[in-house]
Formats: sequence, C-alpha cells, structure tokens
Amino acid sequence: MKKPLLVLLSIFLCVHLQAGDDFCGLRNRAFAAGENTSYIVYYSALGMFVNAGNANFTTTLERLNNKPVYHSVGLGQSNSKYDWIFKVRDRYETYFDTATLQPYKFIRNIEEGGYKKYENVTFNQMANTAITTNGVFKVPNCVQDVLSAIYYARNIDFSRYKEGDRIPFSMFLDNEVSNLYIKYLGRENIKTKFGRFRTIKFKPLLLKGTIFEGGEKMTVWVTDDFNRVPVRIESPIVVGSVKVDLMGHRNLRYPLSSLISLR
Repeated sequence: MKKPLLVLLSIFLCVHLQAGDDFCGLRNRAFAAGENTSYIVYYSALGMFVNAGNANFTTTLERLNNKPVYHSVGLGQSNSKYDWIFKVRDRYETYFDTATLQPYKFIRNIEEGGYKKYENVTFNQMANTAITTNGVFKVPNCVQDVLSAIYYARNIDFSRYKEGDRIPFSMFLDNEVSNLYIKYLGRENIKTKFGRFRTIKFKPLLLKGTIFEGGEKMTVWVTDDFNRVPVRIESPIVVGSVKVDLMGHRNLRYPLSSLISLR
C-alpha cells in the first residue's frame, strides 16, 4: 500500500550470485519504443484487497550523448484517498542502449511519506564504473539499474531453463552492487483483473527491506508470448500483502496472444 512503484521494481532484488553469460549479451526482441503499460496496486491487511495506488511505465526512443537509447520512465503514486496516511509520488528513469540494453543513466526521484530522495547515476560501461554524487564505484560487466533490469529480463529465453533454475545478474542501486537472481517456476494459466492469461511464473529472492520480507516470497507472472509483459505480482509485506495487476497497455511490440479471455 505504501510504495506502489517499488513493488514492481523490487521484483529483481535478490542475493549473492555473480551475473553469468545467461544475463549478458541479450538483444531486444520483447518491446518497442512507444510501449505504455499501467498497473493497479492492491493492498490487503485483513483478507480484503483495496485499490492502494497505481504505476505506469513508458518507453521512448531518444538520443543520449549522440547514441540511440531507450528512455523508460516509471511513475508510481498512492491512491489520493490514502495520501493522508502515506503519500507516494515516485519517478524512476533509465536510459539504456538500444543494441546491448546496458544502462547509461539512471534517475530516481521519490517522495514517500515525507521521505524524499534524489539519485542520479551515470554508467561507464567501457570502464565498468558507476558515477554518483557520492563518488565513482566499480561495477561488473552487464550491470543493470533497477528499471533497466525489468526490460532486460523480459528478453530472457525461458525455454532454455527447467523449473527451479536460477538466472543470476547484477544491479547497482544506492551506491552498491547487488548480485541477484530470479528462480524460474514454469508456466501457468492465471486469472487477473484484466483477464485470463497463459503466463511464465518465477520468484525473486528479495533482500529484506522496509516493506518486503527477505526470501523467496514474491511471485511474478509475465505473459507467455513474445512481449513478456508482467501481468501479476503478489507478495507478503511487513504488514499485510500486495497484489499488482496489469490494467492497460498500448503499443506492445506483438499481439497479446497469451490473453485467453477478458475478465
């Protein structure tokens, strides 16, 4: 309920593994410039889910330092009726290479219950460094930021894996490198607020944080088609639980062929 956008972004925060070849050198086959997806975040403390907030993701084609890049923006906010309890206005941005999908720039500008933070990171992929207002940090090959990782992961070829396999990668956030993975759980048909889908299912191993418990407790479902769009996320949090459902989309690269039926 407190951090609707962070719920989506946190699906990739996990534990100590080194990013391997499985997460290096992927090419984009899943999305295109102009894509726009929107989500509703539901919160439950007593067994009944309420609309607690929303999130929206857009992707445009731009140029940064004379290089073609995808510019993705993630916006999240609490439902206005709950602002008096905990107001959220979050904005995440990433600029990443159209060919390698490696990030060049990451911006985080958040306001959460009176807490504000601004973060601006420049990645030098040749030197394997991340530059912030706090200094220059060494990063591994194929490092991602918290938003670019979502788009990168959508291009994983899950047909190469069996249930229970872990797919590791590295992320830079808050001036630190985290070595992460997602655990592939196979395929499943599910019914969401949008409709019934054929999906690919996986679990991340979360870092213990302010709202999420540590461990493999979050479950993510993405469309079992070429788009690989997240359609549902579920997780317990410190108090209660959250459920995130896809509610709208525009300009997907491919037809949403995984949609079995509308709600």
